[in-house]
Amino acid sequence: MTPMKLILSLLIILPLLATSQDCKLSKETDPFIKETKISTGFFALDGGSVTIDATSTEIDFLFSIEGADRCFDDNSTAAIFFEGPKLIKFNSRNSGSMNCEGLFHFIFKHTATPYSLLNKIMTQKINHIVFTGNNRKEATITLTPNNQQALITLVTCLVNEAKTLIK
Repeated sequence: MTPMKLILSLLIILPLLATSQDCKLSKETDPFIKETKISTGFFALDGGSVTIDATSTEIDFLFSIEGADRCFDDNSTAAIFFEGPKLIKFNSRNSGSMNCEGLFHFIFKHTATPYSLLNKIMTQKINHIVFTGNNRKEATITLTPNNQQALITLVTCLVNEAKTLIK
């Protein structure tokens, strides 16, 4: 291969390397039940934070919403608003237990092919999420452009890594 072809090849491959995912996930195995869990750790957002965990059976998005009097139960909802020319909105119920600590769960069954909402979170930027508690009070988490792309990268990375956990 001539030096010119080598340089040209490197210039073509360089953009692909620059967009590769930087996966910073933690992996731990429960010493009692021997189940492995992969986690993103907490990721700060405007109005709260999120951590995403995966086991062999589920993928759990745990949002921690800032502020006082944030009570959620199984009737609490979250409306996810995606960025784009037409308004795309998904509603989801809290999958976690009743609490007044501002904790809200989206839990997806872990399968080889992600569910449509999980797939949408992996491919489309979320503009904001409106959480409605059991007292009808709303709390909004807004994602900045940097947070939007970082969340897509985190979710995609976790889902791809979590495929190794499926039994």
